[in-house]
Amino acid sequence: MGQRMYQWLDKRLHLGPVKMALLNEPIPGGASWIYVFGSITLFFFLLQMVTGMFLAIYYSPSTEHAYISIRYIMDEVAFGPFIRSLHHWGASAMMVVIGLHMLQVFLYGAYKRPRELLWIVGIVLFILTLAFGFSGYLLPWDQRAYWATQVGINIVGTIPLVGDVLVRIIRGGQNLGAMTLNRFYALHTLFLPWLVMALVAVHLFILRRVGPAGPWDEVRAARFQEPFWPKQVAMDAVAIGLVFFIVVAFAIASPAPLANPANPSDTTFMPLPEWYFLFYYQLLKYLEGPWEIVGTLILPLLFFAALFLLPWLDRRKERRPVSRPMVMSAGVGFLAVVVTLLTISIREVSSIPKLDPSVLRGKILYQELDCAGCHRIHGEGEATAPDLSYVGDIRDRDWLIRHFRDPQAVVPESEMPEYGLNEQELNDLTSYMLVLKR
Repeated sequence: MGQRMYQWLDKRLHLGPVKMALLNEPIPGGASWIYVFGSITLFFFLLQMVTGMFLAIYYSPSTEHAYISIRYIMDEVAFGPFIRSLHHWGASAMMVVIGLHMLQVFLYGAYKRPRELLWIVGIVLFILTLAFGFSGYLLPWDQRAYWATQVGINIVGTIPLVGDVLVRIIRGGQNLGAMTLNRFYALHTLFLPWLVMALVAVHLFILRRVGPAGPWDEVRAARFQEPFWPKQVAMDAVAIGLVFFIVVAFAIASPAPLANPANPSDTTFMPLPEWYFLFYYQLLKYLEGPWEIVGTLILPLLFFAALFLLPWLDRRKERRPVSRPMVMSAGVGFLAVVVTLLTISIREVSSIPKLDPSVLRGKILYQELDCAGCHRIHGEGEATAPDLSYVGDIRDRDWLIRHFRDPQAVVPESEMPEYGLNEQELNDLTSYMLVLKR
């Protein structure tokens, strides 16, 4: 049936040349598992596109409704938590595989002539991927998103001469608010996807024109060639399936986090970026005062300049790693610094008390309202009203907020008075109740 359908389409669309261009490209040295990372990166970009489109159906890019819409996705939409978690973990997976893809190209010297343009387009795609991660982080409009983005924008503001102008452009004004959220949403869902799709097309076009580099052993590459179809396609499919299974497992076992709604006045919240920016944040801790410009401007410029100029800095024809000692030493040194800073940062983050400031405020509010005069928590307090020791196991956020706002409307026989709590107090008290679990 499939063959007959292909023949029917081929007679009308002349698919033969397309098939030849896409599947019959010769791979020097034959198919290999080391070549799968490019296809996996493309797969995760498409996964982010699909899951992002489903999230956009319910998302509202305004400071009044962004958090509420994410909460609605998590609590009310069928498969909403899974789709959002798949999008969340897919972003991390994309960062990992694009890094591995660049590492493989670097190791094999595949950036050398005649593939300089292929390397440059790949670096631009890497930068756009980082922009995807940074712009998407703000969209939930929770405490984590707000304060981490605030720190990121403040870093941009330290750039001499143009820092203040760039900050106003990014924010859309003097403060991080509605215009900032709208700009990040437009960047994340409109500008970046089209740019990435265009550059992926250019990347593939250049690859088809210059061909894969193959192994660094030129003798082996010249002795044996193998078409992209079917062996390399099968390897790519198996690798994609395996990595996708891992991401699905993470999405199920560890749903995407969502902190309390963004509160610009709550300066007690500890801002943390996503893990792939942690090493850079850790570096900035050691470069304070007059050294700050080194971390915010000089080192990033030198790093990306070195990446763009690498094909011309490493001009030797030989691609074997042992024949490129200076370049390989620089690469190993950079990875060692990144891994060291990331390890230190993760250790410091793991040592931070996990109690959210909102939970602490909720606990204080519980005491100020003298709730222990009726309720008991782990043996402390009176028992004239329901025990709250494990209320987080049986009630969700929506139920608790409705109950605190109007107790009799939710539980008609309740003797709890209306305290007239504002939205912040409702969220704080609810956050405290939700951590009371077995």
